[in-house]
Formats: sequence, structure tokens, C-alpha cells
Amino acid sequence: MIKNAVGRMVPTQINGQEAVPFMGVGKYKPNKRKFNSQIETSADYPLDGNKQVKSLKVAMIKSGLKDGMRISTHHHFRNGDLIANKVFDIAHELGVKDLIWFPSASFPCHEHLIQYLEDGTIARIEGSMNGPLGRYCSEGKMKGVAVLRSHGGRYQSVQDGEVEIDIAIIGASSADSFGNANGLNGKSASGLLGFALADSQYANKVIVVTDNMVEFPCVPWQIQGNYVDFTVLLDEIGIPEKIISGTTQITKSPDRLFIAELTAKFCDQAGIIKNGFSFQAGAGGTSLAIGDYFGKIMSEKGIKARFARGGSNKYLVKMLEEGLIDYILDGQTFDLDGVRSMRENSNHVWTSPFTSYNYHGKGNFAGMVDVVILGATEVDLNFNANVVTHSDGYLLHGIGGWQNCLFSKTVILPIPLFRNRIPIIRDEVTTICGPGELIDVIVTERGIAINPLRIDLIEKMKHSDLPIKTLRELKQEAEAICGKMDAPVLSDEIVAAIKWVDGTIIDVVRKVVS
Repeated sequence: MIKNAVGRMVPTQINGQEAVPFMGVGKYKPNKRKFNSQIETSADYPLDGNKQVKSLKVAMIKSGLKDGMRISTHHHFRNGDLIANKVFDIAHELGVKDLIWFPSASFPCHEHLIQYLEDGTIARIEGSMNGPLGRYCSEGKMKGVAVLRSHGGRYQSVQDGEVEIDIAIIGASSADSFGNANGLNGKSASGLLGFALADSQYANKVIVVTDNMVEFPCVPWQIQGNYVDFTVLLDEIGIPEKIISGTTQITKSPDRLFIAELTAKFCDQAGIIKNGFSFQAGAGGTSLAIGDYFGKIMSEKGIKARFARGGSNKYLVKMLEEGLIDYILDGQTFDLDGVRSMRENSNHVWTSPFTSYNYHGKGNFAGMVDVVILGATEVDLNFNANVVTHSDGYLLHGIGGWQNCLFSKTVILPIPLFRNRIPIIRDEVTTICGPGELIDVIVTERGIAINPLRIDLIEKMKHSDLPIKTLRELKQEAEAICGKMDAPVLSDEIVAAIKWVDGTIIDVVRKVVS
């Protein structure tokens, strides 16, 4: 174990592989070449382009499935995903053991896989975990150490050769038998397939699965068939009503609406909302409300944004169609309005974890965004933030693109002062996912705290009528109402590692002592 740049003790080896401790923002610069898969030859593929096999089981066998392989899936079907569970059902049926699951995220629908963690079909998960799988991991029941990465960090890890995918299974709502595929058309439409991009480009074997096989060519193609080994037609790959995000409605909570209003007013008074600015907000209820307030301010003042970073949703699409923004640069699609817009509007642009977030590239989009609105489970007095564990130590959320967005020009976390009578502002967060130097503003229903490093924002808000306070003052207010919460009881056993965007270890998650 070694102390990293944010003062956390982290291992120098994880699952038998060398691990580099977090050195500070922008400090780690690897001197090596990017990884790529073995060279293939068209001589080994059907001359007529038809790569379709009769079942997913056949495709997995033909891909050489065996013990210890790393299997990847993507999360564009969210809680409606039917593919990942089927993949490991097949692996279990074939008696394959010690697989590593490398999802871009997991959802409650994947609780089905706990039985395979218990019987040894799956050894560990290297991907963000939501709900039951995270709880299972937190209780120390997983055979290996979980590894959590951001969306950009996942691409980086594959590109850099830190992670080698043996078999990638890519679900697409439309595909042709050659393997060209998209998520725009068909009954299981999910929008973009960007989170499967690295898998298609770098995996040793790639299987495209669809419930809508169309005649060649499947256009537009988000996945190129030249990367694909096998294609499979299934009756159903996703549950349509569960594919869209369950969070894409503006909050009705008075407190959350007030937080959203304060956030929008802060951005207006700080001069962030101006002609040609850019922004990104998530699909949670508070973030959507902030976007709605942004739209009202922009309409009133005749302001037009150059671009908005997605996840797209009906509110962002409405702003595009009303001419309030020039472009949506979309990373994932949260509802059917987003899918429609992506299909119909040339200014609704596909992006990917490579273009948007990959830290080991020649720049990325994040630093060009003027303001990003993010959530957090906890923050501390040094502005460090946590998005994966709760204050009881349980690992219940994924990182998503959260870490990658911290490189935006202004990062704002609109969060309630307490949840379920548990204060959100701590002396130290349970798990550091993002260093405080990158987090600029905390907005709560009882006041706004500006990071002391942002002297420019402090100066701009000097005469504001908004409730500007210190983070310590907000913490004291929360504890006066709720009392001070004890730190969780954790063992020394490490159950998960949190990677920073450059592949270094920023923190670990320890087993919860029940």
C-alpha cells in the first residue's frame, strides 16, 4: 500500500496487475504505445459478407469462450437489458468459470448475475455497479477486486492495453448480417452506441446481437461491420419501456426546484450564461430543472448557446428545436425524444467516450464546456466529492462520465444539504472520486459555497443577493439539524478500486462491517 496524491492509501497491485497510485491531476504521462487486437484477414471471413450464426451460444463458442476470459457488454439498454444475463446463462450452461465481466455499467436488472458470482462462473466485475451488485461487492462476497472507471476511463483502459477484452457482445436495435449496426431504428432503439465503441475496435472477438436484422447496408452505422466477427438475430434484446432512463422528468420536490433555481441564478449572475456559451447537465430531476431554468433565462435575454453536451433528453431536444442551442453533442440518449432527434436532426451529433472524455488522447471535449452540472453522494470540506458509495460505505452507484466532466471550465454540484437526515457535507468523504481542486461550486437549498481556488467567481459574486456561504458554514447548518454522522465501520479488506481518468488509483472501497 502507498499514499497517493490525495492522501489515500491504495494498493500497488490489483488482481495481480500493477496499479499506479494517483499522482495528481495531469501528472501521470505514460510512455508507451496504444494497444490493438491481432491483425485479421478477410480470407477468414465470408466473401458474401454474411457473418450471421444461428444463436448467441454458437457465436460465443466460435469466439473461443473459455475459463478466465474477459467478457464485455454495454449499458445502452439500461434497466431493460436482456443480453448480459443471457450471455452468462450460456457461459454457466457451458461450464465456463472465472470470467471477468467488463460492462460499461450495470443496473438492477443484472441482480440475476449474483448466482454466477456465487458459483464461480463470474470471478469479478470491472465496471460501474448499481444497486444489488454493488451491495454484494461491498459485503466482500466477490472473488476478486472490482475496478470502477469513468466512461472515458473505460475507453482509456482498453486503448492503453490495461484491459484486454476477449469477447465483446454488442446489442444493437438494428444491424445487418455483416455487422454494421446502430441504435436508432427498431423496437429496441436506444440511440447512440458510443459506449460499445472501444469494445468493437479493440476486442479480440466481437459479436453483434440484434432483434432487427436488416438487409445490407444498415445505415447509418454506429458500429462498423469490419470490426465484427459474428452477428446474431434474437427475438428480443431489450425491454423498450425500461431502455429509456427512469430519471428523465423534472423534479417536483420544492427543495430540489429551489436548488435548481439557485444554480441557474448563480450561472446568470456569474456571467456564465451568455451568447455562445456551452453547458452539460445530467438526466436527473434536479439537473433537468436547471436546464429548464437555463432555457427560460436564455429566451428572456435572447441568448443562444453554441452547444450542449448530452445525454440527450426531451428538454434538451426542445431547446435545440427552438433554436436556443446550435448543436447537441450527444454521448448517450436518455429518452425516445432524444432517439428521434438523433435520427432526424443533423445538428444532433453523435460523440463517443473517445471524442468526449478519453484522457489519453490529443485533447477532448470536456475542457471546452463552460459549465457542467453534476451530482454527488457526498462532498467534504476540501471540495473532494464522492459518487460511488453512500455514507454507510456501501457501493451503490457508478461513476459514468462524472470524473471526465470535472475538466469543464466551471463544475457545479447542486446537492441537498442532507438526504434521509444524513448530512452530505463531511469532514472527509467516504470515497474520493474527484479531487476538490476540480470542483468549483456547491449549491444547496440553504446556500452556495464557492471553492476558494476560484477567486474569479468569488469576486463576481461579491455583491450578489444569493446566499453565498462557506462549505464549513453549510456543514454546521446541516449538523445542527441532523446531528453529526459517525464514519462507517469498514474493514481493511479492499473490495473495489476507483480509477482516475488516467488509469491511476484515486481511492479504494473497503468491505462494510455489518
